[in-house]
Amino acid sequence: MLNRLPRKLTVLSFGALLLGTQVVALAQEKKPDEAPKNDAKQHDSDKDQQSIPPEKSSVTHHDITLDGKTIHYTATAGTLLIRDEDDKPYGSIFYIAYTQDGADPKTRPITFLYNGGPGSATLWLHMGSVGPVRVTTSSPAATGPAPYQIVPNQYSLLDKTDLAFIDAPLTGYSRAVGKATNKDFAGVDQDLKAFDKFIARYITVNQRWNSPKVLFGESYGTTRSAGLSAVLQEHGIALNGIVLLSSVLNYGRRVPGLDTTYIAYLPSYAAIAWYHNKLQNRPADMKAFLDEVRTFARSDYAEALSEGDQLSSAKLDAVAAKVSQYTGLSVQYVKEAKLRISPTRFRKELLRDEGDILGRYDARFEATDEDNAGENPGYDPSDTGIGGAFVAAEHDYLARELKYESTDEYRPTVYGNIGEWDWKHRGAGAGQGFGGQQLLPYVAADLADTIRKNPKLKVMSANGYFDLATPFFATEYDLSHMMLTPDLDRNVEFTYYPSGHMVYLNVDALKDFKHDLDNFYANLTK
Repeated sequence: MLNRLPRKLTVLSFGALLLGTQVVALAQEKKPDEAPKNDAKQHDSDKDQQSIPPEKSSVTHHDITLDGKTIHYTATAGTLLIRDEDDKPYGSIFYIAYTQDGADPKTRPITFLYNGGPGSATLWLHMGSVGPVRVTTSSPAATGPAPYQIVPNQYSLLDKTDLAFIDAPLTGYSRAVGKATNKDFAGVDQDLKAFDKFIARYITVNQRWNSPKVLFGESYGTTRSAGLSAVLQEHGIALNGIVLLSSVLNYGRRVPGLDTTYIAYLPSYAAIAWYHNKLQNRPADMKAFLDEVRTFARSDYAEALSEGDQLSSAKLDAVAAKVSQYTGLSVQYVKEAKLRISPTRFRKELLRDEGDILGRYDARFEATDEDNAGENPGYDPSDTGIGGAFVAAEHDYLARELKYESTDEYRPTVYGNIGEWDWKHRGAGAGQGFGGQQLLPYVAADLADTIRKNPKLKVMSANGYFDLATPFFATEYDLSHMMLTPDLDRNVEFTYYPSGHMVYLNVDALKDFKHDLDNFYANLTK
């Protein structure tokens, strides 16, 4: 039971507004030979309208105490319809918003939050990060089965901003409606279009056009935020800030044959080896140690990889010894891998002598595998170790506290169920050749273009040291290669935490994250 009681409750107030096409029967008589054709059109139109649900919401009222101050807030769980170019509804988007009662919308920021995937609902951010409640876990140990504890979140951002958690189209309770299909949402630009329309709809319905606005995305949500910043800017919605949590801003580096991926992961391997005490003469200061690894990665290591098959035996021996020193892997293993260690192989190899594998999203997590001889781990313990807690907590909280009812299935993820994702992206930043149609999204260029056009935009890049999904060194590279002037480059700040992809799973890291976010929001309108 939550340690806070509703002050007032309005249960599932259905909006009377139906944004579907209104079908009006013509009064004049029809010729007999025209009736079947017109009746068929009437039937199709009626069928389309019936497939478009009305917007609906459940509104409840709550209190939370943050830093000794009581905040009265309204929670709204509901759906909004978004329209296509023909002004017909094609998506019903589910969201959960928390707004402080009595606040001035001219000074009170509104932050839009979402997870990534693509194909993930936003229950992870909603139930774990900066919302008014969070589910407790045993991280980095696996969290057991129910019952789970949902507690008031002392690290919530409600003292700084209103929050709107958005489930991406096709995930959670968000659905295609009318004549729309999965293909209308399953792609980089299709996804950006839907979020652009939802945000415009939300700030219109809630009269928040003049509020400071922030995007807060995690994982693929950062890909979305960078691209969305340019789309919103084009449509007259200028942002005050963007929070990038565990970023992936350039999918091009994943093309086979390129060595940039190995360079990007090396400092993460070093951080993880340091955490698991797998380094000889383990340095006391991890941050200073990682600065040393960064220098090696971008110099001697990158140069050795660039030589490919022309690398001399002597240089191979020297670089392999250094990689071994930094990663805790044996020199022999590094040489057999030709200096190129994939994250999946690292997860299997580092603790092989202990019979354990590591988590992908968070390498603090350890678990046993089917056998100890395989090349790659059989699963991700940082995923399986928390999934049950978050899914159960989302369902329970929606029903018990937010009083939201639906006959639909809540979809935490839709990986593999939405068809092939369309990775093509029409990007901004054409001046440097990064605009136009891209086969794989390079959205750092979109973000750079937005900053140049909106020089007051602030960006916070938050990174987990032990994240093997989105390595922090790759994020540093992308955000430091946006070709910004020195004064604009100062708009981008970096923060780091002793955690993984979901920084907030480490509660101590969440505390530091909240402190850094407080400072970030304090400077949004300066």
